[in-house]
Amino acid sequence: MAQPSPQQVFAPWEDPNEKPLIEFRGVTKRFGDFTAIDDVSLSIFRREFFALLGPSGCGKTTLMRMLAGFEAPTEGTILLDGQDIAPVPPNKRAVNMMFQSYALFPHLSVWENIAFGLKRDRMEKDRIAQRVDEMLRLTRLEKFARRKPHQISGGQRQRVALARSLAKAPKLLLLDEPLGALDKKLRQDTQFELMDIQEKTGTTFVIVTHDQEEAMTVASRVAVMDEGRIIQVATPDVIYESPASVYVADFIGDVNIIEGRATPVPDDGEGRVNVAWAEGQPPIRGTTRRRFETGQKAWFAIRPEKIAITQDRPEDAANAVRGKVLDIAYLGNISTYHVELPTGHVVKAQTANTRRIARRAFTWEDEVWLSWTATAGVLLED
Repeated sequence: MAQPSPQQVFAPWEDPNEKPLIEFRGVTKRFGDFTAIDDVSLSIFRREFFALLGPSGCGKTTLMRMLAGFEAPTEGTILLDGQDIAPVPPNKRAVNMMFQSYALFPHLSVWENIAFGLKRDRMEKDRIAQRVDEMLRLTRLEKFARRKPHQISGGQRQRVALARSLAKAPKLLLLDEPLGALDKKLRQDTQFELMDIQEKTGTTFVIVTHDQEEAMTVASRVAVMDEGRIIQVATPDVIYESPASVYVADFIGDVNIIEGRATPVPDDGEGRVNVAWAEGQPPIRGTTRRRFETGQKAWFAIRPEKIAITQDRPEDAANAVRGKVLDIAYLGNISTYHVELPTGHVVKAQTANTRRIARRAFTWEDEVWLSWTATAGVLLED
């Protein structure tokens, strides 16, 4: 009897035969003397939920506005489904954009807001009614159809804006900080709703956000941007576990970064490298696929959750340093300990609060040991 094939992982970017839906080819955008986008080349595939992530002013919104047709590239080409979209006006593109403000018509009902674009396209009344009802079901808004925007919650208004954007069945939906106006709990719930709706419709979503957690939650891939350039494009787990640069490591999540000098372990097939980082301290032992020369500057990046904190020195630990608890952040599910080393470095270590306890294992001023494995961190060149 034939065994069922393993479930296919969605990764069209790894298939050389898959053609991207969107292609940026050497795109540059200047505003006077200011370069907002600097020679960007990027491919986004059908059915992707793609995130443009970066700080304010990094160029992510400019990239989105060029896709929407509100800005034109100074240099380079943008293709949508193989077609150069530069000469295509915004209202003729198979692209819709959902703004942070939602831009709902206050005098129209939820039903009428969703139907607005379809009426502008002169769709038949029966088809409009069918499509609007379909969108109401998709976004779970059926019982709010006759209400005005001010009569529903912020999360419901967000879903109305999403339903209106999807009603015209665009090839591409652009979301500009769509959850920024929602409180944290509602934002987290809505992230999963967005993912569910995107999966059901099969529409390609591109989201612009400065919220790392949001990008890591919803996206199939993330592009981390800085000063108009794309620094790394990868799946969320690769971005987090294997950042390509110090900038990406520092921007995504919480991290300890220690500067030092690398010394590769000779005749070693495991890529082991020792990093001298402070006088009187043993070198940090790590592993890497990157090639380092002896004495080359290196940065060792390690996430707080990968560091163990103990009262006694652990046996056989690849790396162990002693320090004093300087500060403690209690976040309910985890506690983060800021530990000061004799060198003056402050290292963050996290522990999961898996049980209710009357007293912490460690408190301020306690002497503790921090330890981690040789493969727990990442060695970076810049």
